[in-house]
Amino acid sequence: MSLTFREATEADIPEIVALLRDDELGAARQPDIPAEYARAFARIEADPTTALIVGLQGGRIMATYQLDILHGLSRAGATRAQIEAVRVASELRGQGAGGVLFEDARKRAVAAGASLLQLTSDMSRQEAHAFYERLGFVGSHIGYKLDLRERE
Repeated sequence: MSLTFREATEADIPEIVALLRDDELGAARQPDIPAEYARAFARIEADPTTALIVGLQGGRIMATYQLDILHGLSRAGATRAQIEAVRVASELRGQGAGGVLFEDARKRAVAAGASLLQLTSDMSRQEAHAFYERLGFVGSHIGYKLDLRERE
């Protein structure tokens, strides 16, 4: 599987959003609000601890992920890398693209000084969980989310 990875540009936003919508769960989470995606991209681009990455094949964006570097005191001041919004184009799923994507993320995390790469995954994504375990991830924690917009 051949993918090349680079940091996303603002011009990539429509293709990234299309990838985020490319499944039942993602389609429900990604409204069509271009101005909001542009504002979010500007915040990501301005944050030196966050990178939005795209994977290209034949000049087309076929994969994406976001990598956040988290500095903390726990684990003797360990730096962690959090991978989020992982998507591979449906036509490439099951062909090794995900493994190539995670290898790129691992290299970037190590280069940033991280000693741990972590992720969360929706409980309904059982196939993704099996994939993560094949990559060596361990389901060691239970994640919780609190939607702060609903509490106003």
